Formats: sequence, structure tokens, C-alpha cells
Amino acid sequence: MSPARAQPVVRVRNLTRRFTLKGVLNGVDLDIRKGEFVALLGRSGCGKSTLLRALAHLDHEATGEGEIVVPARLSVVFQDARLLPWKRVLDNVILGLDGVDAKARGRQALAEVELPGREASWPYELSGGEQQRVALARSLVREPELLLADEPFGALDALTRIRMHVLLKRLSAVHNPAVLLVTHDVDEAIELADRVVVMDQGRIAADIPVDLPAQGPERSVRFTQLRRQLLGRLGVEDSLAHPDPAIA
Repeated sequence: MSPARAQPVVRVRNLTRRFTLKGVLNGVDLDIRKGEFVALLGRSGCGKSTLLRALAHLDHEATGEGEIVVPARLSVVFQDARLLPWKRVLDNVILGLDGVDAKARGRQALAEVELPGREASWPYELSGGEQQRVALARSLVREPELLLADEPFGALDALTRIRMHVLLKRLSAVHNPAVLLVTHDVDEAIELADRVVVMDQGRIAADIPVDLPAQGPERSVRFTQLRRQLLGRLGVEDSLAHPDPAIA
């Protein structure tokens, strides 16, 4: 079943959140379906990470109301891999995992993120990209129905980010969770997502499907058009879309 026809696994209605007297979320409605990849864009302070933390039940400092329905099996990946430095890689992956097959599942997850044979390594022996792959393995080994990712590639270099994009897209297709990715990167959102949701001042200002051809010149044209549309929603002029003023 395609994500467009699947039942929502995330349902948010009229969600508000405040820190002291400051409103951060102001009546958010959002559905995410099984297998659907949604990217969340917005300026700093618009409420992106607050929404993600609310879905993950991590917004303990905030007050508010509204309906949140999320699956019991969910995982979160942050910008910081948050590996325990005193535990080896495999032990980080299976942290809190029950069952006699936990280590076997952990090894399989490490193989999926292209880190076979690194089970006994310490976190400090890994590069930043490798640490993020371990964090991704730790999330996916639990077979979540919802994967929440809060700028997981923000601290990585450009080449490593591209490799992580390919890896996340492939693993999402294999495991088929609903995914909500918070990012500041418009190109990243277009490359990865089925839909891009733009937040502004605590509300959803746009919900735009990404429908790009798999390849060919039409893909580049559509990518540029969508990029310009999203940057406009963010209040940014897309100077890269038409660098020649005569074409703009």
C-alpha cells in the first residue's frame, strides 16, 4: 500500500505548546501515514524541534494542550549521536533491547548501516558519520513504526551528508516506518521526503507534496521549481535557481 493510501500512524490536532509565556506551537494539525517520509522546514525558533519533541513525549518543560496520537514503537535520532562512551558499539545499538537474539539483531542492524565488524569498537574510534550510522542502527533495530529525526546530519561534512541521505532513504524503504525529519536544508528535504511541511510562527504554513520524476531533465526542472517555492515560503530569495538576472 502506498503512503498516500495508508492509515495515519501520527495524528496531531490543535497542538499548542508554551514555554513560560511564550507560545511556540499555536494550533498545529498534522497527519503522517505509514511508510511516509515527511520533512519539516522552517526558520529558527518556528517550533520544528518543539513539535518533534512533543511527538516523542520529550517536551517536559512545556505546557499546552491538543491531541497527539503516535505509535508505541517510535525512535528518535538527534544531531548528536548520543552514544554512551563507556559502551562498545554493539552494546550502544542494543541498549535496552530485550530478547535472546538482541546481539544478532544488533549485528544485523550494523551491517545494514554499513558498519559490519565494528561491534567491538569504542565510540571515540568512529568518525562523526560512523557515529550517526550507529545511532541510526540503534533506532532501526527496534523496528519503529515512527522514526523522528532532528537534524541528524547537521554536523556532518557535505560528502558524508550525501552518503547518509542515500543510506536513510534505502533503510526507510526497507523498514517502512513513518518518518518525520526536521531540517534547515531545503535540498535535503526535497531529496528525501514525500511531503515537505513548512512551519512559520508555530503554525503549519504549507504542506507540499514532492513529486519528482526518477531521472531526466524534467527532474531538474521540477526540483528547481520546488526549491524556489520552498525558499519563498521561508522568506529566502533563490539566487541559485537563475543566477543570470536576465533569466529570472
